[in-house]
Amino acid sequence: MDIILASQSPRRRELLERMGLAGFRVVSPDVDEHMEEDLPPAQLVCRLSQRKARAVREQVGDEGLIIAADTVVALDGAVLGKPADELAAFKMLSTLSGVRHQVYTGLTVLRGGEEHTEYEVTDVSFRELTQGEIEDYIRTGEPMDKAGAYGIQGYGALFISGIQGDYYNVMGLPVCRLGQLLETLGVHCMHLAAQRR
Repeated sequence: MDIILASQSPRRRELLERMGLAGFRVVSPDVDEHMEEDLPPAQLVCRLSQRKARAVREQVGDEGLIIAADTVVALDGAVLGKPADELAAFKMLSTLSGVRHQVYTGLTVLRGGEEHTEYEVTDVSFRELTQGEIEDYIRTGEPMDKAGAYGIQGYGALFISGIQGDYYNVMGLPVCRLGQLLETLGVHCMHLAAQRR
């Protein structure tokens, strides 16, 4: 089966491979990811993941299975996107210091005429951060292409005092939920992984 990941994210590629889905194609969706600020985070990520999946379907046709995802960080219901510059990154990280926030990922899977969209939410707690720590982190460059200005799989892990929910969701792909969704479509990840041993 032709499996297509509608994302250029190296983290999502890595997670699909970990799920046993080797040999998938990557097709970058040509979509406007402008956030509709009046939408709640869960609805926003679902809508953006649908937009990505449908855009890729227009590029490649109805053959195969398309997986698309979109992830945002939210604090008190307000969405924090990717920082536009270092000052924006500093403000975001200062706001997240010492508080719990949420990470939402919308997930859309298309196969033929079928479309399934779901979302996952994970609570993440930051310890109190000093100004120097935030400045050093920004100097690493890691925050600049990340929702909420941090990456849990990188240096940002040093700031995280707790997590409740799917760790991989914070990386940008809720692996457990995706695996269950694929199962309903006849794609059995554990079986695929076992066959490669």
